[in-house]
Amino acid sequence: MDKDRIAGSAKDFAGKVEGAVGSMAGDAKTQASGLVREVEGLVQNLYGQAEDAFENSAVAKKVEDNPLSALLVAGGLGFALAMLMTRPLLRPPR
Repeated sequence: MDKDRIAGSAKDFAGKVEGAVGSMAGDAKTQASGLVREVEGLVQNLYGQAEDAFENSAVAKKVEDNPLSALLVAGGLGFALAMLMTRPLLRPPR
């Protein structure tokens, strides 16, 4: 668990508390502020989860071990896609 996930969870919880206080007090501004903080926390938590998933993936380890090979494969795939997308359409003869 990294700092983004911890901070995101804390912001999410604080936003929920702030939203509940605003709801009890009938203050729309506090409610909205709590909702914004809750969404910020949720996004930060999801970012931390995605970062953890990428760091633990087999692809990340392969790229880290062989950066030049990974670059050549990515370049080759990009070139092949560009050639496929820019080739003229085949039309039957008239």
